[in-house]
Formats: sequence, structure tokens, C-alpha cells
Amino acid sequence: MDETMVAQVRRFNRVVTQQVGALNDHFLARDRPLGESRLLWEIGDGRDVRSLRAALDLDSGYVSRLLRSLEAAGLVTTERGAEDRRVTLARLTPAGRAEKRLLDERSDDLATQLLDALDGRQRDRLVAAMADVERLLTAATVRFAVTDPDDPVAQHCLRAYAAELDVRFDGGFSLDRGIRADAADLRPPAGLLLVAMLHTTPVGCGVLLFHGAGPAHLKRMWVDASARGLGLGRRLLAELERHAAEAGAPAVRLETNAALTEAIALYRSAGYAEVPAFNAEPYAHHWFEKPLLRQ
Repeated sequence: MDETMVAQVRRFNRVVTQQVGALNDHFLARDRPLGESRLLWEIGDGRDVRSLRAALDLDSGYVSRLLRSLEAAGLVTTERGAEDRRVTLARLTPAGRAEKRLLDERSDDLATQLLDALDGRQRDRLVAAMADVERLLTAATVRFAVTDPDDPVAQHCLRAYAAELDVRFDGGFSLDRGIRADAADLRPPAGLLLVAMLHTTPVGCGVLLFHGAGPAHLKRMWVDASARGLGLGRRLLAELERHAAEAGAPAVRLETNAALTEAIALYRSAGYAEVPAFNAEPYAHHWFEKPLLRQ
């Protein structure tokens, strides 16, 4: 990694932590640090502790300590779930809800003070840059994992993929009508299903089918609408290509429908060339192939 880029990220982190008050044990002039205040805000109308840990990328021991401190202050209560005793639910007390309202007001004041120090053009630049940084940091948070096709996360992705194509394709879409890829085809060594996760939320997937020494076949590539604009499609495609190369495939092949103009543009920009039809997929109008560098 470029040392100048790393140094810039570190400078940015130092400026932000100072500006938002993360260095102060009395965040926003209250009697708690930023970590406790952020957890209080995330609890909102009530939330299970497991999802809190996932949303904030914190370990269970640290979250437990924060919750105990907030409970001791009379701001939060915790209880076991009625239907699943393994689940712990955190809720704000009336005092906790009042504290959250105060934190919201003071956070608004802090943001206003920051913007007030700039002229109109500078404000526009800062807000636009912050939005860009937010998108990029969110993109950097996405993780990829090879997932069993029977896993509920994988099933969610495949259903969402089929539902979107059913809306976008003339005449709809059905997995049963196209060239099938059963669960056994999506498990190594026959193939794999790659899922993109943003914290605990699945936001994309793609399938590879392996054919011995021949090209790998890419199918079922999907990115959730909530994650578009993050460059996730290109990252997902590159990750699938990496897995194909590691499996020894000399190339990746895929077919796609003319309605998927964004996907077609992505494939072409990523180095895929249009080739004659190599299968009888009824939903396909275009067939592409890209040679891979051997690992």
C-alpha cells in the first residue's frame, strides 16, 4: 500500500476524532464517553445485543461493559427474549430516551457549529466530501464469504436475485426455466456461492460453476439496491474471478440479458469480450468471456 495514502488516512482519522469529541471522556458535555453515547443512540426503540455488536463491530465483552455502565446510570434495561432465551434485548428507560433526545440536540449543535465556521461553498464541499467518505467507508466494510447454498443468507440472496430479474425481464423470470444450478453444483469442488455481507446484512452474491480444465461459468450475480453506488459489483466480480483463477480456470464465461444494461457495461469495462453463444440459456442475449491470469 502507498505510504502517502496511509499517512493521509491517519491524518484524517486524527482530525475527525478530535472534531467529534472522541478524545473526551465527557462526550457532548455529558457524563459518558463516545462509546456509551453511541450505544445508547443505536439501541433506539429497542434492539437485541447481538445485532448491536454486529452493527458497531464490537466484541461481546466490551458491549457488555458499556451496557452495564448504562444500566447503572438508569438509562438502559436488558432482558431475555420471550421467544428465545438466548437473545438479550436492550431497551431505553424513560431517562434513556430523554438522554438520547439531548444527545441528538447536542449532536445537531456540534454539526451546525462546524458548518457555521465555513462559507457556503466550503460547506457544500465538506458535505459532499463527507457523503463520499461515508460511501467509501461503507464499501470497505463489505466482506465476502463462500457460503453453503442452503444457508438462509444464501437463500435470501438467490430469492432476491430471482425477484429482481422477474421484474426487469420482459415476460418475467423463473429459475426453473433457465439452465439449472442445483445446490450440489454450488458447493466445492463443483462450484461455489459467494456472498457479500455488510455487517450482518447480505448485500450481494455470485455463483461460479467449475468445468475441469475449462472456463468457469459465472451466474446469479446480484447486488442489493441498498448497496449500489459503492462499487460493490466490480469488487464482487473481481473476487469471483480470483476464486476462479485459484481453482485453475483459464477463463470466466457468463451470459446475460439485454435488460441488464448496467451489468453489461460492467463486464465490458472489466475486460470481458462478447463471444458466440456457448449455451442455450433462454434468458440470454449476450455471452461474454475473459481470460484469467493463472495464480
